[in-house]
Amino acid sequence: MPTAQLKTIGVREFRERLTKYMREDTPLAITRHGLTIGYYIPVQRPVSEADLQAIEDATRRLHALLAARGIDPEDLIDDYTALREARRKARGDAARP
Repeated sequence: MPTAQLKTIGVREFRERLTKYMREDTPLAITRHGLTIGYYIPVQRPVSEADLQAIEDATRRLHALLAARGIDPEDLIDDYTALREARRKARGDAARP
């Protein structure tokens, strides 16, 4: 397997295109004002186009099912967030000082 070449990009570009870089397998040197401030080294292989398409198809089907039942996706997210917070508190936030 060939080794990916290190690419140098500015911190602003890295921040603006982080999602793109997370899908790639190219290691990056992050610079600010021409000085290297850090490195991004992916540890996973990028997701295949077939997998991305399957995820997009599943997302479309989920939204169609929610719409058919009159469920707002934002309400679903709010409910999940509230449940997660309640579980976190039940696990022991009260034990923390």
